[in-house]
Amino acid sequence: MQSMPNHAPSITPIKADLMVCPRWIIPVEPAGVVLEDHALIINRGEIVDLLPREAAAQRYVADTIETLPEHVLIPGLINTHTHAGMTLMRGIADDQPLKTWLEEWIWPLESRWVSTEMVRDGTLLACAEMLLSGMTTFNDMYFFPEAAAEAVDQSGIRANLGILAFDVPTAYGHGADDYLTRGLATRDALRNHPRLSFMLAPHAPYTVSDATFDKVATLAAQTGLGIHIHAHETQHEVDDSLHQYGERPLERLERLGILGPQTLAVHAVALNDADITLMAKHNVQVAHCPVANLKLGSGIARTTALNAAGINIGIGTDGAAGNNRLDLLSETRLAGLLAKGTQQDPGLFPAHSLIYMATLGGARALGLQDQIGSLTIGKRADLCAIALDNATTLPVFDPASQIIHAAGREHVTHVWVDGQCVVKKKHLTEISHGEIYAKAKTWENRFRG
Repeated sequence: MQSMPNHAPSITPIKADLMVCPRWIIPVEPAGVVLEDHALIINRGEIVDLLPREAAAQRYVADTIETLPEHVLIPGLINTHTHAGMTLMRGIADDQPLKTWLEEWIWPLESRWVSTEMVRDGTLLACAEMLLSGMTTFNDMYFFPEAAAEAVDQSGIRANLGILAFDVPTAYGHGADDYLTRGLATRDALRNHPRLSFMLAPHAPYTVSDATFDKVATLAAQTGLGIHIHAHETQHEVDDSLHQYGERPLERLERLGILGPQTLAVHAVALNDADITLMAKHNVQVAHCPVANLKLGSGIARTTALNAAGINIGIGTDGAAGNNRLDLLSETRLAGLLAKGTQQDPGLFPAHSLIYMATLGGARALGLQDQIGSLTIGKRADLCAIALDNATTLPVFDPASQIIHAAGREHVTHVWVDGQCVVKKKHLTEISHGEIYAKAKTWENRFRG
């Protein structure tokens, strides 16, 4: 008797735009996990699957397959605080305390030169540096956000732009009302941009009046926008607030309705226990900028106490004018080492917790945790690949440890934002090196003049 042929039903592969196949994947969610020989599947800029590589090859057919045999793939790094347009002032006034640096160097330069052209050119230079360093999102506070948006659009990076407010007239506006009106108009014009979001950005307690803070609090309640503000950056700031208002800056911000889970306090260096309790009470977020804090002599943030109080911490570079580099990997490593050293406890902030701070912690600080910050199905495909096949990173016993304690931004080889490759084999795909070089030299000559 003749046997019937076996017609097993075939499974039609699912089409996808991109399959990334690294040696290791650290998804950040769930915490502490390292996956080996897995693949990440991306379609239309969204993460649609994360599964073992053999299963991925059977289930999906991708237009592009990126095989990274000795790389670790992590979520794109998130810079929770910077002033991107100020990158053109890199190194212009080193070794000065914050007050002198601002009042005698930076503010006079800005009063003469700040413009849409300067902000666009400076932000494009910053975007190039950040992308090459593995950053896929930055949180900006500067003038002319519409010009910064042009650089964001060109470079392919993701950004959260500040709607600036402070009580000093500049080339950007006549005062706080003007700044807020212009910033909100920019936000309305760009509200549908897939890689842009916005926060209200009152500069600092020492540059913003009670009346302006009242307006910011009202706008935050009306719009649902977060609030991005420098706070307790130095002891001098705290002392001045006590002298002028009879209360510490955070106490004043609480009185004015500024504190809440939507509030991102930048630096948060000069804190006492009561300040930390107050921040925890209102679920305030913190942007920790360790290099800028040290370089400007501001001090060392109490991250161990903040963490113990349940306060979310993201990592920021601050601006390159004060830090001199936009390098979140080195910031994150330093954040961990400062905590270990100041507390004399090597167990503080292990590698996975630091990677969290540089990714999902930053996303939470910006209110973007549902969109980015972890390699989770349904989130946007913002990715960073780091090569661990170099003499400076071998052998590899723990990829998370290598990222924090051995690798640097020079090991970043590929970066994707919204599923689009913006750094490939250490080269920018959307920005011309010649363009940013020419713009930087032009501004160098202008500032020297």
